[in-house]
Amino acid sequence: PRPGQQGVSPGVFVPVLESLGLIGEVGNWVVDRVCAQIAHWQRTGLGLFQVAVNVSGQQISNSSLVADIRQALTSHRVAPQWLEVELTESSLMENTSHTIATLETLRANGVSISIDDFGTGYSSLAYLRRFPIDKLKIDIAFIREVTSNPQDAAIARAIIELAHSLGLKVIAEGVETPEQLAFLRDNQCDQIQGYLISKPLPLAELETFLSTPEQQFG
Repeated sequence: PRPGQQGVSPGVFVPVLESLGLIGEVGNWVVDRVCAQIAHWQRTGLGLFQVAVNVSGQQISNSSLVADIRQALTSHRVAPQWLEVELTESSLMENTSHTIATLETLRANGVSISIDDFGTGYSSLAYLRRFPIDKLKIDIAFIREVTSNPQDAAIARAIIELAHSLGLKVIAEGVETPEQLAFLRDNQCDQIQGYLISKPLPLAELETFLSTPEQQFG
């Protein structure tokens, strides 16, 4: 961000990059920087962390995506298991056959695949069997009132149970309270993210956070 101003949300700048035809170039730069950061953390002994990179539907449609990811992993000597490609439920449904082929290639090369904002699109868990994915992220819309709204609680439980039956791990987005965490633990949710753990941090603050033993949530 510019001095004294807030950062710009991806919800604002990603559509602009897509409309300008620049999302592939910028996305490739992001993947390269993420791989460089993973390598740096491993060299300096900070730890072994898997990092997720958001990928848009346009990037999935780009025939060079797989090659770009391979190049970034190779040039920074990062094992593919430490990189995760994250795409939204809606982008999963764009150009389905090409998307499946791209994700299969990435997964065959050791890169994990996760679906963001699950529950807000128009797919179904049964339909997701067609896709080579590893994780689902339950949208914050179902987590926000999960301890007070029986319908949201039922949806969250169903997603966790059915995802596990398909061999997928489940991540809950937007976890902000101990009560939400307790509910998710009781229902065997695999991972969480949200302000209960931390707000988004600049790199230096993130490294301090990760180097503090009590912050290792596992």
